[in-house]
Amino acid sequence: MRFALDEDQQELARTVRQVLDRRGEIAPPGPTEPYLHDGGLWTQLCEQVGVCALAVPEEYDGVGTSSFETHVVLEVLGGPLTPSPLLSTGVLTVQGLLAAVAHPGSAGEAASDAAARILPAVAAGTASGTVVWAGLSNAGTDEAGALTATRAEEWTLTGRVDLVLGSHTDVLLAVAATPEGPALFEVTGEVAWQPTTALDQSVEVAAVELHATTATLLSDDPRAVRRLRMHATTAVTALQVGGARAALGRTVDFLRQREQFGRPLGSFQALKHRVADLLVLVEAGRSASWSAAWAVAREAADAERQTAVAKAWCSEAFTAVAGEMIQLHGGIAITWEHEAHRYFKRAHLTGQLLGTAREHRRTLLDRRSA
Repeated sequence: MRFALDEDQQELARTVRQVLDRRGEIAPPGPTEPYLHDGGLWTQLCEQVGVCALAVPEEYDGVGTSSFETHVVLEVLGGPLTPSPLLSTGVLTVQGLLAAVAHPGSAGEAASDAAARILPAVAAGTASGTVVWAGLSNAGTDEAGALTATRAEEWTLTGRVDLVLGSHTDVLLAVAATPEGPALFEVTGEVAWQPTTALDQSVEVAAVELHATTATLLSDDPRAVRRLRMHATTAVTALQVGGARAALGRTVDFLRQREQFGRPLGSFQALKHRVADLLVLVEAGRSASWSAAWAVAREAADAERQTAVAKAWCSEAFTAVAGEMIQLHGGIAITWEHEAHRYFKRAHLTGQLLGTAREHRRTLLDRRSA
């Protein structure tokens, strides 16, 4: 079996790389500077490539591809650690709405109305969005523990979530706990945003507080939340694979150029073996990530299992590569000016996002024991 990108997907990846190359290196923020979003680059990606429109169906003015194409773009963006709201807007928001449309439960036409109103603007790149979801920090089934939903005349949400991707977005969805289980809402009332500086300064995060904030129920079908979680988790593995491949490539380039005892460092057998081991980790992670993304896009029966396998493997692979990047670069890698620490921070953040490797392995073990 040959599993690879088709011609259209390869061309999509090339196009995104060309946009990034023309834009040039994005200077990282200083030690005390906040997250810096490159609005010009994001506009180019939306207008010239249509990155947010890829997974949006044509009926909502999108391109109508599967979610796998967005996965391809995320892997490319993950290489140079490009600051971008694609994960929060193009995955969480888009897939949250599509999951609610596919599995509305008792919400009726609310999800379809919200999708028709929101998705065209998201596809055009004129609206941003995210999901307030405590489950971003774990792989378990209690995704909504920090938010509770109550209903009198209308639905209201109360609670605080400390890890929200993005801040002050145009569209805010939320996964909250109801007596029947986690449900998906569109937040319509006032929200208290508290932007924070993440360990990885290329990712915009915030804390969100809701105090009896009005909301519209989009879906109370548990399948909608499960589908959103799988899409989000596989999207994170795309960022991990892109970052790991770039970190490994830059480390190999350094070993070829840096000399010791009159020879390139890369000529020493011990270092060759270490790099070869890292290559195996990265390529296996890429295969797992692609396979999971394909399974989720096609709603395969084993999509949840593949998602857990990919997230566990890619989290540990990226952490290993980032750690070895620092070791193999030597003293220069522990300076602020060098990029090694940025890859290490991205590996740590994405390793925690939507469940650690240990949590996902526990999920796999529990499913097998059941």
